[in-house]
Amino acid sequence: MAGSQWELPPELCCRPMAFVALTGLDVVYNAVHRAIWDAFCANRRADRVPISFKVLPGDHEYPKCRTKRTSYEWYIPKGILKTGWMNKHLNLVPALVVLFYELDWDDPQWKEKQSECATKVEIVRTSLQGRNTKVAVVLIQKKTPLPPGEDLVASERAATLCNACDLSGKSLFVLPHTDHLVGYIIRLENAFYEHAQTYYYTEIRRVKSHKEFLNKTTHQLLFVRHQFKIAFFSELKQDTQNALKYYRTAYSLVHELRAHETNMLEIKTMAGFINYKICRLCFQHNTPLDAIAQFRKHIDLCKKKIGSAELAFEHAAWMSKQFQSFGELFDEAIKLGLTAIQTQNPGFYYQQAACYSQDRKQLSQQLCQAGATSPSSEPWDTQTGGLDFYGQRPWRQGHQSIDPPDAEKEKTGILALQIKERDVLHSELIIALLSNAVAQFKKYKCPRMKSHLMVQMGEEYYYAKDYTKALKLLDYVMCDYRTERWWGLLTAILTTALRCAYLMASVKDYIIYCMELLGRGKKEGSTESRSLWNDRMALAASNELTIEVQDYIPFIQCKAKFQCPSFHVDQPIQLQVFLRADCPHPVSFNKLAVSLSNQEYNQWCVVESAGQECMSLLPGKTKCHNFSFVAKTEDVGKKIELTGMELMLGSDSGRCVFLSWRGAGGDAASTHEALQASRSSRRWGREVEARQELDWDSLTMQHSTMIISRVPKISVQLSHRPPALNNEMYCINLTVQSQEGVVAKGVKLTAGLKPGQDANLGQTTHVSLDGSKVCDDTAPALLPDVPLGDLKPGEKLERCVYVNCVSTGSRVFLFHVAYSIDTTVEGRQIVCKCHKVEKVIIILLTVSTNTPQLQSQLQEVVLQTDECASECFCLRCPALANSNNTVATGQYLISWRSANSPLIQTVVTLPHVILESVPLYIHAELPSYGRVRESLSVRYHIENRTSLVQEVEMAVEPSDAFMFSGLKQVRLRILPGSEQQMLYNYYPLMAGYQTLPQLNISLPRCLTTNTHTLRRFLPQRIFVKPQGRQLDEASIAAA
Repeated sequence: MAGSQWELPPELCCRPMAFVALTGLDVVYNAVHRAIWDAFCANRRADRVPISFKVLPGDHEYPKCRTKRTSYEWYIPKGILKTGWMNKHLNLVPALVVLFYELDWDDPQWKEKQSECATKVEIVRTSLQGRNTKVAVVLIQKKTPLPPGEDLVASERAATLCNACDLSGKSLFVLPHTDHLVGYIIRLENAFYEHAQTYYYTEIRRVKSHKEFLNKTTHQLLFVRHQFKIAFFSELKQDTQNALKYYRTAYSLVHELRAHETNMLEIKTMAGFINYKICRLCFQHNTPLDAIAQFRKHIDLCKKKIGSAELAFEHAAWMSKQFQSFGELFDEAIKLGLTAIQTQNPGFYYQQAACYSQDRKQLSQQLCQAGATSPSSEPWDTQTGGLDFYGQRPWRQGHQSIDPPDAEKEKTGILALQIKERDVLHSELIIALLSNAVAQFKKYKCPRMKSHLMVQMGEEYYYAKDYTKALKLLDYVMCDYRTERWWGLLTAILTTALRCAYLMASVKDYIIYCMELLGRGKKEGSTESRSLWNDRMALAASNELTIEVQDYIPFIQCKAKFQCPSFHVDQPIQLQVFLRADCPHPVSFNKLAVSLSNQEYNQWCVVESAGQECMSLLPGKTKCHNFSFVAKTEDVGKKIELTGMELMLGSDSGRCVFLSWRGAGGDAASTHEALQASRSSRRWGREVEARQELDWDSLTMQHSTMIISRVPKISVQLSHRPPALNNEMYCINLTVQSQEGVVAKGVKLTAGLKPGQDANLGQTTHVSLDGSKVCDDTAPALLPDVPLGDLKPGEKLERCVYVNCVSTGSRVFLFHVAYSIDTTVEGRQIVCKCHKVEKVIIILLTVSTNTPQLQSQLQEVVLQTDECASECFCLRCPALANSNNTVATGQYLISWRSANSPLIQTVVTLPHVILESVPLYIHAELPSYGRVRESLSVRYHIENRTSLVQEVEMAVEPSDAFMFSGLKQVRLRILPGSEQQMLYNYYPLMAGYQTLPQLNISLPRCLTTNTHTLRRFLPQRIFVKPQGRQLDEASIAAA
């Protein structure tokens, strides 16, 4: 990638993890070792300790440790941070080296293998000479070890092995290769992690110990370097809070350095590294506001540190990378659960990165000379691979003085950088950043920002000479700008799109954009209008070119409307087409054609120029063309729709362009303009009415009209005498009278139940024209197309329609009279079919009574409207012959008729009665009322109506409203057919309706008898009067 010089190093962007080297494992040829390695590195979950493992040979050469400096008195640092330092501690210098060795406690060759293991440990220590790296040994064993303290041989031999290898007991581990290998590996990882923590803690203390030897005069760079190293070791130790603290200190120290042109790049580079670390840790700690504040502070401190004016494009590239990196951090935090908002999301940072990349592009065009050539004497490699310290120039590495050591070499190096910058594909960088920003703004529903950036992307594609993609993006954005009438923005985008179409040799697109630039979106006083107007036809590649202008803003507007939403078939259909020119010059056209859904009408909706003269439109003036045609009778009940309009510019003999509109016309901005016009008309209604000039925006489009039948000139009257009774032949009188001026031919009547009602009504309703007999089930519910003959002007026709309904309820009946008549419309003879519809609602009633026996009491009774008759008979139930206790009471047959109708019989099925067998009959004798605190006698009669002796248990429940005397609970026997009496004296305590003490009766020999059934025979309540006043002699004397 061209911008790789400004990419952050991968060791800076990754998550620092403790580096542990594993030796002694043959992962290629030894299956056991391969299984151990897979358990360490495969499928590592988030809950496992953060360690980076690497398998190394036992004699691996680790980076040599330099001799420790004992004094910094004469030491002058050459830079802030070496380019390989982070990678060295992430991937080269381990915090712990683990030696794996296969050795069981009971191995017969214990002595030899112990000696071999000690030798391997010594080799590892020799290769790590001068480092504080820890060494540990893991014994791979085949057997599961016994619990600590139980295997004395293992304890003894472990101590011997530790002495031989010079290891502490905490650095020797046992790994049994069993089914629980992963569990043992996890325990080993935790132990390794503790050793690594100790190593990094030691390294932090070692770096901190250097501070006492430093002075702020000559060792300012070392202060920054040491704080950065301490912070990085803290990250490796997973102490992110302390790491953030030390990174903040390092950042402050970086900006305290004395900045000049020779070290400006190094200061900015290190500031960018440290800022990246701080922001990453803030997001990791879930403090996004701190990250944003830190980044803003970073930009404010660094945006003016441009450095060499001849390399100003480098500063723009560096600033772009800062914004891009923060946007990526922000986006990564969002994916991990952070919530962003419309006004604060990664899209703004990607956008700003793109802006700085655009500045870089402009600066490189200004500063990089086109004719300069790179010097061939020395290769000027500006990549970090050849640098000792981050941010330094390759031709003066380690130089910290204000002035460059070699002015000629400095000039040559700057020229080499300028030539290298000239080869960078800036548009690709800008497009990638804008694409990321567009994706973010789309995600957070910011359509305006998305459109704005898509325009910039289109322009960059134009500069990159990818005109197809540029035009695709600009077309997408122009749809919104056309609809919302952003004329200034639209004109600017159209200019770029016009150039793209020209460079692509796309004639059709070129003409469309020319027409839009001439339309109402043009800039006032545009000098290119005349040129575009003259070129619009000359560039056409063929003699005919059709342009769909519905989705654009053409310089000619077109709207069409039917004058009415519907027309009768005997009326001419009126259609208006309005045209308006928005260009600065008159427009001539030769033909206007309207297309309708029924193409047979198209021939009546065409206007063409006569002879050599062309029709013209004046700028800003509205012209109306009226069309009229007669509808066909077969189109009655159908819609006629506008399907399109076509306007021909030019002539058939030469080149011509057809402007085509779909439907009733309009363009991309018409809907918005009509809405604005309606609001304006409501606000300034009187002023709009006073205008004589037609307001184009307020013109409404009517794209369809309905053809309806001719208005019938006949009267249809219905008369009947309600109510209608069930099964009656109910008569409805129909009177039809013609009011036409000519003969109404083929008059037909459709009468009966209106369709669309309950389906059951169609089976219980019958219609007939013969009232002499009752309808049967074969009679239809609707009589269709009954011929009534012809009707002369003024002639009257009467018919009777009989309705028979076998169920009650309301019904809607339909009477439809249709006929045809000859008429003339605009000189054309047509046959019109007319129809008249009348409806009537009938409510069916019935007569109700109980079961008759012998002779009915209602015989020869005449019922008038709203009258009701009833009769009553007693029924005696037979003895129950089976277990079924439901008895049918039979049917009730009524023979009746209304005036002038035949006799009708109606059958009513009577309900079933549920019988219950009760062995006892109980009734009570008590007065009609009682009085408070006066005795009230109640006598219960209990009669046995069975042929068996009945045992009866009786109990009286107490009541709050009464005191009583009598047997509260008794058990007695009643002989068949005999009666037993029980007497109780009740003493009322409260006035009003009171509930009597409840008498509970049970029959031990008839368990099927329900107590509630017996209780229904007994009275439940009695009215108690209040206590009366006693009149004494004094009262009488006073009276």
